[in-house]
Amino acid sequence: QVQLVESGGGLVQPGGSLRLSCAASESIVSIVRMGWYRQTPGKQRELVATITSGGAINYADSVKGRFTISRDNAKDTVYLEMNSLKPEDTAVYYCNALKHLPYTRVYWGQGTQVTVSS
Repeated sequence: QVQLVESGGGLVQPGGSLRLSCAASESIVSIVRMGWYRQTPGKQRELVATITSGGAINYADSVKGRFTISRDNAKDTVYLEMNSLKPEDTAVYYCNALKHLPYTRVYWGQGTQVTVSS
């Protein structure tokens, strides 16, 4: 059972920056893939960015070039650096983890609110 705790959300102005953190309850080297998803009311949860244990990274087209996902294995933490923020980025951001051992399972954090507004 992996517990994920997000932090770093808040209110920022358009064009501003924000860094989200996701702390895992166990070593992230044992987690196949971690990532960030976001959701707004009435819309399906969508992928923002993922990073595998091998370092492969994937971004949604809408955030490519503006957001950066990274990890710190020593701190068991994954980060999402968000730059050039737009009002359309407003959403609840969720941390996600995928494990294959002892069986395939997906874990979610409780989410952190990001609001981009002037």
